[in-house]
Amino acid sequence: MSARLSTAIRIGDAARAILRKTRSFPDDSFGNSDLSEGNHIGVEPMLLALSMELALKAWIVFDHDDPKRIYSHDLSELFGLLKPESQVKLGAEFKRSVAPYYPNILFIDYDITNMLYQHKDAFKDWRYLHEPKNTMFERGVFEATLEMVLREFQKRYRVEPVTPLGR
Repeated sequence: MSARLSTAIRIGDAARAILRKTRSFPDDSFGNSDLSEGNHIGVEPMLLALSMELALKAWIVFDHDDPKRIYSHDLSELFGLLKPESQVKLGAEFKRSVAPYYPNILFIDYDITNMLYQHKDAFKDWRYLHEPKNTMFERGVFEATLEMVLREFQKRYRVEPVTPLGR
């Protein structure tokens, strides 16, 4: 495996770690009457968006094994950089494991591209929460999609422990 593919795995691990961290925040932050407990509001969507960005970048590195850096935070654009077969695979898995549980009445054929487009700028929007803009964030469908992307990415490789010679 090339160093770039090892990098893709490390990026995927970082995305998983961020997702785990967001789950450590209190569940009722949006409805909590004690504002001191909800001081992380806005941080969760930003971190989840960063995690999705890293997950998609891990896929891109795995797909292309190219040292060129990707600076975009646009989730829709990042998805478009995946190989077509990766897009099809994630699209099919979204339809199977996410869309039935999070239907969207705005789209007749709701798919992963719609969800990513709706949240394409979530990292920037929630990072700069003090700037007025549309800050809609559908956490349930976003988190379910992120979990699915990470789960499918993890299926792409297997880590084997290596024992040094002479031990």
